[in-house]
Amino acid sequence: MSQTYAQLRLDLAAALTEFLDPQEAHAEAIRWFEEGLDRNRSWLVSHGEEAVPDEDRKQVSGWIRRRREGEPWAYILGWTTFRGHRFEVTADTLIPRPETELVLEAALEVGGRLQVNRVCDVGTGSGILAICLALETSWAVSATDLSGKALDIARRNAANLGSAVTFHHGHLLDGVPDPVGLVVSNPPYVDPADRPSLQRELAFEPELALFADDRGLAVATELLTVARQRGAAGCVLEIGAGQGEELQIRSLSCGWKRTAVHQDLAGHDRVLMALG
Repeated sequence: MSQTYAQLRLDLAAALTEFLDPQEAHAEAIRWFEEGLDRNRSWLVSHGEEAVPDEDRKQVSGWIRRRREGEPWAYILGWTTFRGHRFEVTADTLIPRPETELVLEAALEVGGRLQVNRVCDVGTGSGILAICLALETSWAVSATDLSGKALDIARRNAANLGSAVTFHHGHLLDGVPDPVGLVVSNPPYVDPADRPSLQRELAFEPELALFADDRGLAVATELLTVARQRGAAGCVLEIGAGQGEELQIRSLSCGWKRTAVHQDLAGHDRVLMALG
């Protein structure tokens, strides 16, 4: 008897439980159907007993092989969503996390309060912060990255979403003209010493965008220093759990007048705000 779509979903969830807990496996199986096969839950209710064609069966089998090796679903698929928009992602860019929306929300609030008209996203990766800021404000938005391949992805995402962003290839604020305005960033903040305990999926993401020296604080500290020297109105940075207090001290020591830290839903430090 031919395999049906309903059975395929059950078999897929069972395969995913080899390396995910059952709840995560169930959720990811649904995502594979919706995002990969373009078969949503309502379609499955109506067509679940239809036989799966060889093309779909082989595709799912190939996805399972790659997923068993630890490759994240977003890289297998080639895109993910952030703030309701579809963004291309590859192994040259980080996969956007829901927590990064907290950075975007803080940037919108801080930028509005400071009445900025320019913003720069440092280490833009796939471009999610810069592109969403350009779509949601009238600010002049620029973005930088050390990775030329990441910038290629960001440029394509900006073009696909009709977002006006000026991209610069360079370190931190290199190439960004004055006045800088507001600086936002999701810089690398993982302590290299934590590498052995990280999820295996992170081994597929670019090390340049993940790890920073000085217990994960080096890049954030340098950016806070450079942004202050360039006269930025403020900095809004994504940070790691437990890094808030130390980065507040460092912010004040390099000339920022006020600082604040916001936690995520799990109660971990997630966003640092430094204002002039």
